[in-house]
Amino acid sequence: GPQLSISNSEGDLLFLLDSSGSVSYYEFSRVKEFMWDLVQPFTFGPKDVQASIIHISTTPTMEFPFDRYLSSGTLQQAIRDTQQLMGDTNTGKALSYAKEKFFSDEAGARPDVPKVLVWVTDGFSTDDISEPMQLLKDMGVTVFIVSTGRGNYLELSAAASQPPEKHLHFVDVDDLPIITKELRDAILDVIQANRLHAVDITSSSFRLMWPKLLSQETGYYTLEYAPMDDLARKRTKQVSGAHTSLMLSNLAPETTYEVALIPESNVHYFPPQTTRATTLAEEISPAQVLISESGPRSFHVSWAPTLDSVIGYQILYGPLPGNSVKLLEVDGKHNSTVVENLAPNTTYLVTVTAIYKSGKEKSLSAKACTQEEGSKVRHLRFEDMGPNTLKASWDSADGKVLGYRVRCRRQTGPSSVISVSPQIHSVLLTDLASGTTNKVCVKPMYKNQPGKGLCRMVHMQPATEAQGYKHRQRA
Repeated sequence: GPQLSISNSEGDLLFLLDSSGSVSYYEFSRVKEFMWDLVQPFTFGPKDVQASIIHISTTPTMEFPFDRYLSSGTLQQAIRDTQQLMGDTNTGKALSYAKEKFFSDEAGARPDVPKVLVWVTDGFSTDDISEPMQLLKDMGVTVFIVSTGRGNYLELSAAASQPPEKHLHFVDVDDLPIITKELRDAILDVIQANRLHAVDITSSSFRLMWPKLLSQETGYYTLEYAPMDDLARKRTKQVSGAHTSLMLSNLAPETTYEVALIPESNVHYFPPQTTRATTLAEEISPAQVLISESGPRSFHVSWAPTLDSVIGYQILYGPLPGNSVKLLEVDGKHNSTVVENLAPNTTYLVTVTAIYKSGKEKSLSAKACTQEEGSKVRHLRFEDMGPNTLKASWDSADGKVLGYRVRCRRQTGPSSVISVSPQIHSVLLTDLASGTTNKVCVKPMYKNQPGKGLCRMVHMQPATEAQGYKHRQRA
């Protein structure tokens, strides 16, 4: 689906792309798709993110400098147009070349912005990588490594920035999309570290973070924020110079906010920083209501999801048809309750209403049926009626029974279901093979739902030539 644009990030992002002959055309194409997807949400420009590609081959080659493509669309097209060079896998040479270009005006690199290297490799190199990689990291470059599965873990974990669990990924080339968001978020942590940015975004809040510019003694920060489509509703907060973050809450869902951080220093001038953040769509609770554990005088009601923005739930329930309604109140941290003291064999309408902290309310209804009082079959008995036939009989169930359903699951042969009227309390079960054990269940049927059934296993005696057949009661 469409991705939210990521702005207010500043950094030089360099892809070290294995373009050697050890990579198949298919793998090279999949890696290009991965790079294309990784950069899709970023905002590119001289004050935002810039990107470049260096090929690993016999001789390292720069595909394009950092400052050539300054929009997501043109950069993605340039990635699509990138051709494999083949040749040897001289990764060490490419890393030394990358070190030069990362800090070169000629390559469009900028001083004083975060530097990120993403090396996508099949794990094979014909020359040493340890020394040039360490030089890059010593110069402040954050190194992410994506290996498509054949690399030496110890070598690659030493090459990646620390800790390796955040900067090193082993993944099959067909599974690269699995790590895209995780890698993008880790890159964002690096390139947003020196800028005002929003994290922990929900439908009604987000946390602002910024670099430490002031101290308690040297000044304070003024924060201004407003919906982009209604800047007249600007709100202002002041926090001490010791702060580097602030949670903004009670925001409107699905709304883009313009935020400005103004450092008020009594020592130096710091320019204001700005960012934009879009709140998520509001989750609705309840999105589903479930009825379970229904008995003659109670049932269990549960709902989902439970949200921090909900302070409580109201459960209204009453019989259908009718106007009699009762109310139960449940704390917002819980998502279920038991409704009791109900009438047997009755249909109820249950409405669960979420009360939000904002004062809004959301409701969802479901029907629930209580069981007939004592609605179960008792004393299921069997009697031999022939070589492969049994008579099953039972005592009547309580309440207004509409009929009985008798199910026979044979050990051999098809299962069968027999429905009989409420006045009949026995049936003949035929085609029961000698020497088999069969399961027989009898269940009473009521207007709203079945009652509780009774099941028993019954064993058919093996047939013998000398044995005659006579009616006899079975326990």
